Amino acid sequence: MRLADELRLPRPLHPGAWWVWALGLATLATRTHNPLLLLLVLVVAGHVVSARRTTAPWARSFVVFLKLGLVVLAVRFVAQVIFGEATGATVLFTLPEARLPAWVAGITVGGVVTLESTAAAFAEGLRLATLLACIGAANALANPRRLLACLPAALYEVGVAVVVALSFAPSLVASVQRIRAARRLRGRPDRGVSSLVSVAMPVIEDALERSLSLAAAMDSRGYGRRADVPASVRRTTAGLVLTGLLGIVIGLYGILDAGGVVALAGPVLAVGVLTAAAGLVLGGRRAVRTRYRPDTWGLPELLTVARGVAAAAGAIISGITEPAAMHPITDPLVVPTLPLAAAVGAVLATAPAWCTPPPVTVLRDHRRGTGRRRRTTTHTDTTPVGVGR
Repeated sequence: MRLADELRLPRPLHPGAWWVWALGLATLATRTHNPLLLLLVLVVAGHVVSARRTTAPWARSFVVFLKLGLVVLAVRFVAQVIFGEATGATVLFTLPEARLPAWVAGITVGGVVTLESTAAAFAEGLRLATLLACIGAANALANPRRLLACLPAALYEVGVAVVVALSFAPSLVASVQRIRAARRLRGRPDRGVSSLVSVAMPVIEDALERSLSLAAAMDSRGYGRRADVPASVRRTTAGLVLTGLLGIVIGLYGILDAGGVVALAGPVLAVGVLTAAAGLVLGGRRAVRTRYRPDTWGLPELLTVARGVAAAAGAIISGITEPAAMHPITDPLVVPTLPLAAAVGAVLATAPAWCTPPPVTVLRDHRRGTGRRRRTTTHTDTTPVGVGR
């Protein structure tokens, strides 16, 4: 009954869970050149985003990243056709050929374009586009401000600075729209060069008022207050964090690299995460603050994280058991097949579309007997995390 209540009642999922899920899909995408598997990852990410995104401004980022991925795919394909070296025997067409001077490495422009070389370029471009789509899915599903609110106490000041920077552009756009609407109501022009000066001054005044209000709010909440910590503890904290971050970088490189030794990279990553976590916990003693309405971590978050880990684990297993399916050869060109473990992991990653609380609930008003639909949305926090937390 408790599980049913957690899945039925609308609430925002912890942003960290969405990022772990998206990074699991991204890990799968980075370890394969199989176009069928990459397309499956795109479908999974798009399905989950369409089922669980809200109406917040950042929810549109998935479409933006998809368009960016299409641009990357097109650029990679055109670069292969114009500058790439032809491989294979299946000639598609021939372009006029010109060899550039030696000071540009003697690159040949144009020439023979083969099916094998364009297929390899398409697979590489599709992999990068899929990776961008996974990052876009995380941005569309996770509230960036609430994600920064979940930062450890040691990174509190950094998080506040990032939130203030992120909120500047949306606040400026909202201010411009509000002032232009007010000018239209007064019958004054709001477009063209002549209206720029009259709109710019109220926008600057509004920005100054917001800055003063933010400064007063941060001062009243004791921003910048720190506890007394010995110098030895500060040095130990810095050493642990730096060592942990170095281990995380080395471990991630070994896992994401298809030719890396996973058996060695996994323990290095685990040790790096534990060391960095210990440093952040120790450094959190310097920040004295309280949290207002912290994000909960329940069973839906655990299920979402588990599905992302399953996608990454499936890619690693298939890379060991089915390397030919994960990286199909293009010369000679062969029809790709889906690796079993990676495909199962990708399919399991669709679970957050139904095993997480819905962002929007549609209810019927039975008291009036009209069957009219009423929409109840989840809470969307629009205040900077450094203020009021």
